[in-house]
Amino acid sequence: MKQDYQDLLKPEVINSVSGLSLIARVIVDGQLAGLHKSKRVRQGMEFSQYRGYEPGDDLRLLDWKMLARSGRYYIKQAEINTHVSVKFIVDASNSMEHREDGLSKTEYVRVLVATLAHLSIQQGDAVGLFALNDQQLQTLYTKTQKQHLNRLLLELLNIKSAGTWPENTVELEKLHERSQKELIFFITDLYEKNHELTNVVKRLKTSRNEVVLLHVTGQKEIEFDYKGTITFEDLEQGTRVKVNAKDAKSNYLKNLQNYFETLKNELLSHGIRYERFQLDRPLGEALQTFIKKRNNLQ
Repeated sequence: MKQDYQDLLKPEVINSVSGLSLIARVIVDGQLAGLHKSKRVRQGMEFSQYRGYEPGDDLRLLDWKMLARSGRYYIKQAEINTHVSVKFIVDASNSMEHREDGLSKTEYVRVLVATLAHLSIQQGDAVGLFALNDQQLQTLYTKTQKQHLNRLLLELLNIKSAGTWPENTVELEKLHERSQKELIFFITDLYEKNHELTNVVKRLKTSRNEVVLLHVTGQKEIEFDYKGTITFEDLEQGTRVKVNAKDAKSNYLKNLQNYFETLKNELLSHGIRYERFQLDRPLGEALQTFIKKRNNLQ
């Protein structure tokens, strides 16, 4: 059965982040500031328009006279353009087809990106999507219109994980809009051989943007919860290797912990944030934790 792109907006996940602000932490004129696109009212600013109240809006911006006249809640807006372009770069290599309990990383990422894009559009920011492997590059440039979200959802459904991460990512690195403040989410399972993914992430960082790496993993990858002799297959290269789970587990977990610590420190040194999402954890809960953590760090 063909999936409807609207199915990517899961009510239980949307409700988990409703009212939360996806604030972009960007450099503006040499000053570090927490910003997102908003229509705020300040003394002396010219009135722009009314709009209906939405959950999460600052109650101080309610127009009480309009409430008295109409019985409806309205926000009186003045134009302060702190517009942010929110871009999602998705790793569409074949390793993203890793599946646990019937759910692949690609399927998980579709809902993850759909939710963050919905939240961004609701807050007035522009959203764009770029998904790539060595066989194709899907490009949807940023727009703010709410109908643009439907196009993005459709593009998410069209992502086909295949091949490997491309060697040449020059086109991807030209996506910066130098005149706009940017929030870039790079979503990947970080399956790499020669730091090709982490190198791209680091090159995406500029003085005017925020880059966040969202690392998608499986529970078994993290806990190595296997028994007996297991044959692992490289989804991108097709090679196979047999491993005795009991003998390999201790060394695997130790190396994994060292990898995470090294990775986080390296990204932090470049001003890049890191967050890990795990397939078995409810996405709404994971997103809520992530966004609240972001807001507390601004």
